[in-house]
Amino acid sequence: MTQSGTRPATRPAHPVLLIEDEPAVMALVRAVLEGHGYQVVPTESGAEALHLLANRDFHGVVSDMRTPGGVDGAQVYAWIAIHRPELTSRLVFITGDIANEETAATLRRTGAPCVEKPFRVHEFISVVEETLGRAS
Repeated sequence: MTQSGTRPATRPAHPVLLIEDEPAVMALVRAVLEGHGYQVVPTESGAEALHLLANRDFHGVVSDMRTPGGVDGAQVYAWIAIHRPELTSRLVFITGDIANEETAATLRRTGAPCVEKPFRVHEFISVVEETLGRAS
C-alpha cells in the first residue's frame, strides 16, 4: 500500500511481444498497450518473433496473422504450442484478413481471440485484458 492507502499499480513481470509489420498499426497498438501499463517488445516479423520467444520470457503475445519473413501468425502459434505452451492461452491475433479461409481455419484450430482491423481501441484493449489480465 502507498501512503495514500491505495495499492500500487502492478505490471506483469515480463513484457508483451507485439508482432506487427504495418508501422502505423504497430505505433497505435504499442501506444495503447503501454498506455494501459504493459511493457512491449515490438518486432515486425514472425521469424524475429520466434528468435525472441526462444531467448526471452514474455507475459503474452499480440500478433498480426500476416507478417513478412516467411513465418506468419499461425506458425508463431504452432511454435509456441510446442516450445512455450504456457503462452497459448495468452496470445491475441489481430488481422484485417478475417474472411480468408486460412485465417478462419487458424482461429478455429487455435481458439485464440482475434481482433479485426480496423478496430476500436476499447475493443482491442478489452480483448487483451481479458486474455492477458490487466497490467495496472
